[in-house]
Amino acid sequence: MRKGKSDISGWLVRRASWHAWVASGAVLCAHAVAVALHTSDGGMDNAIVVRAARTWLDGGSPYTDRHFLYLPSAVLAAVPQTLLPAAALRPLVPLTVTALLLTGWACALRVHGVPRRSRLGVLGPAGLAVGFAPFGHLVALGNWTVIAAAALPLALLLAARERWGWAGVVIGAALALKPLLAPVALLFLFARRWRGLAAVVLVPALASGGAALLMPDPAAFVTRTLPFLLSGHDDFVRLYEASPVAVLPRLGVPAPVAAALACAAAGAGVLAAYRRWSRGVPGPLRLTETAVLLMLSAFLVSRPSYDHYLLVVVPLLLAGLPYPGAAARGPWFWLALVPQMPGADWPWLEAVTRRSFRDCFTLCVMTASVALRRHRHLPLAGPDHFVAQRRVRRATRV
Repeated sequence: MRKGKSDISGWLVRRASWHAWVASGAVLCAHAVAVALHTSDGGMDNAIVVRAARTWLDGGSPYTDRHFLYLPSAVLAAVPQTLLPAAALRPLVPLTVTALLLTGWACALRVHGVPRRSRLGVLGPAGLAVGFAPFGHLVALGNWTVIAAAALPLALLLAARERWGWAGVVIGAALALKPLLAPVALLFLFARRWRGLAAVVLVPALASGGAALLMPDPAAFVTRTLPFLLSGHDDFVRLYEASPVAVLPRLGVPAPVAAALACAAAGAGVLAAYRRWSRGVPGPLRLTETAVLLMLSAFLVSRPSYDHYLLVVVPLLLAGLPYPGAAARGPWFWLALVPQMPGADWPWLEAVTRRSFRDCFTLCVMTASVALRRHRHLPLAGPDHFVAQRRVRRATRV
């Protein structure tokens, strides 16, 4: 940092007061309680998985519901919820989703070496709950995307500590429950961590293969779900998808042209991720921003691609805010978040079925803000930089 110029990182990493703890806790608890009071089954998306598990327990195929898009291992993971009454699921699901989001946030902070008791650590989740609409959507739906939102920061934390094998196990376990983090396998390929890459592939393959043998139709995921995904779902689901592949045709762009543009943008994002890894200085920013670029690139072409998928990448970027040169320091990153502010009026885009236009804008601009970010400053060395810096200041004062 140059002399005479202030920097926000000092304020962000200072220890939060008890007032901040109370305010943040109150916001998160109030949000979870509100969801529990307004839902009857803990969330529509979680209910789909639980219903599939009940169908399997009754001897049927969970894939008779074409909106069940998970691997067979997710059916077994949802079985414990079938043993609970709806009155218990109503509070437990939003509280569990919130707890997993907090776990992912704590791991993201640890990757960057930011103290969990800092102002950023304490106020960050409350800021997301209040000012980032997908946070509320994810908790209200009880969507299993939250597993990826917790698993990716944990895996990156393990990778930062050179435990790539265990990082692969974490990613593989998350894939077995919801195959959202598959693009992260390229990170292991870039880093040439073959044991970790093997775990990414083998863990979900073994878990899903073993679970499929217990299903009445073991190949249903391949014969029913995959064709449904590749065909772009149905007309109802397509209205909520945020990827350019789904949004551009609604604006009059021919579907083949939209697919070509989205694939080109995704390919450019993967290339930017590779350059970020191969040319970046080793450190937390290099690790997290490479993973984020891979995920954002996949969201540009994946079907489906919803607004709450952003919870997988946004906390990782925000946790790096104290670092000079971080993508979250750029103005375009914050511009991308503007359409996600709750309560803001957007002419012609207020309808729920038109929200995907705003989500597509956020997705595209955020991808560009990370991919085109020029790293004029070197990442701060070491994952415990801020902790060590604070200890040095204390020793100096003594």
